Amino acid sequence: MFRSYTFADLLAPFQTLFTKPTWEKALVLVEGTVLARGRRTVTAALRCMGQEQLSSFTCFHQVLNRARWSPLKLSRLLLLLLVSTFVHEGGTVEIVVDETLERRWGPHIHKCAYYHDPVRSSQKYRKISRGLKWLCVMLIVTPPWTSRTWALPFLCVLLSSEKVDTKLGRRHKTVPEWTSQLVKVVRRWLPTRALTFIGDGA
Repeated sequence: MFRSYTFADLLAPFQTLFTKPTWEKALVLVEGTVLARGRRTVTAALRCMGQEQLSSFTCFHQVLNRARWSPLKLSRLLLLLLVSTFVHEGGTVEIVVDETLERRWGPHIHKCAYYHDPVRSSQKYRKISRGLKWLCVMLIVTPPWTSRTWALPFLCVLLSSEKVDTKLGRRHKTVPEWTSQLVKVVRRWLPTRALTFIGDGA
């Protein structure tokens, strides 16, 4: 007999990382984001949930920019859940680290910069796009219902260009430097597991 699950059931392991009001808003945003078509914004998520006319509309934006919860703690818990679900006891945990470009054009996005766009480039033409560059850490698994390998993201870091860091008055970190730091974080989270890290030429 099959049992039906709500979003609250599936996300219950993460509830302890949020206050009750923030958790309730986070559930609405997650469900609305899954249902949204096109650009997945806070506004689109609320529209899908039929809550775009709420007087407390701006409180949902604050979940992402003001509420007190730790994305790092959430990433750690997500990794532990994924490993316990998909990697057998004593097996090697395979991790891939790669960059991805989120194309953005808003004039008020402070960390936007121009980067090489590998998806739109070819061997003959090098395409440059404006956006946000993320460094993603993903767990490599082969779920039991498929023979294909999946990369499941559990931790992402927003990178900055050297020009942006200079403007903000902060030390610039290269991709290898960020990768080294993230490898140490994952090792701290999985101190007893055998780990294999995979990356590209960067």
